[in-house]
Amino acid sequence: MLSQNVFDSGGGVMTSGYSAFGVRRPGATVKAFESASHQGVCDGAILRAPLAAAHPQEHIEPFSWGYRNGYALRFAPQRHALLGGLLVGEDGPDERGARPSNNAPDSLQLARQNADGTPDYHGWPDRFGFLPSDQAVFNPIGGPGDDLCVPDPSNPPSMCTPASLALILKEDVPIRDVLAFPPQQIASPLAIDAADSSFTAIDFVPDSFAAPPMRPGAALYALEGDFGFSKGNATSPAPEVGHEIKIINFSAPGEPLALKILRFAHNTTFEQSFVDGLRGFNRPTNVRMGPDGCAWVVDYGAVRDFGQSDPDAKYVGANNGPLVQIPGTGVIWRICRQ
Repeated sequence: MLSQNVFDSGGGVMTSGYSAFGVRRPGATVKAFESASHQGVCDGAILRAPLAAAHPQEHIEPFSWGYRNGYALRFAPQRHALLGGLLVGEDGPDERGARPSNNAPDSLQLARQNADGTPDYHGWPDRFGFLPSDQAVFNPIGGPGDDLCVPDPSNPPSMCTPASLALILKEDVPIRDVLAFPPQQIASPLAIDAADSSFTAIDFVPDSFAAPPMRPGAALYALEGDFGFSKGNATSPAPEVGHEIKIINFSAPGEPLALKILRFAHNTTFEQSFVDGLRGFNRPTNVRMGPDGCAWVVDYGAVRDFGQSDPDAKYVGANNGPLVQIPGTGVIWRICRQ
């Protein structure tokens, strides 16, 4: 059931959540799979289908839902504390769109169907890392990615005209609920990471790769880093969280579940390496253990952004724009035990 709130999608066009552009229906009940191309298809969810079926698309069903962007997925291996579960790296919301936010964490979730076969629920759109979205810490401060922002680069940090910034703060503070109430009990995340750190991949390591401080059954996960929709998530000289690979150590099967997280491969004094002209990670978007026993990391390369996080990454010119890759900066890294 939708809340009574409607949201300004730009130009004064007000829209309810889970509705077509310009459609207002406060308090309406949204039926499952409304406007979907097939029964069982929905967004903000992890879907499954039997591959052996003659027409798999006719058997799609949600396995787990309530995600803003469940991007990194990996099943736990045999003889693991998470056996039977699907590890999900979820990218949280940003300062952009019709419902902008700041400081929302990225989450590490464990997807499991409920005992009755229904999908479990993880809180989106009204929970950010298990906290209510109307908490003051998530209030937007204005930015060029906001639908209501009229760009004005001479007015940092928002880079919006004073009038449009005032409108953002009037309409979007506090962040209003999309739903009238949670549709199910909410599963809490296993862990959270920094705002705008951006989960992009997870893989479990074989025992042959595990060496202290990495334990058997550990996982590696890639953080692509922020896109400049907000100020960086660290204060200099501390390095930002993102543009790196991290380790998750898990407790042994049969023990109370516990996670311990630490850095594994990262740039030591800078964010994207191109800013300093050095060789290092820019945006690792995938990590997989190869048949050679090494970790292979796909690095998308350096991109332009709004310049709020990295001033040197600010885009200029008609043929440039946010998230546009800088040619020749992509690379594949190979990390092996010595």
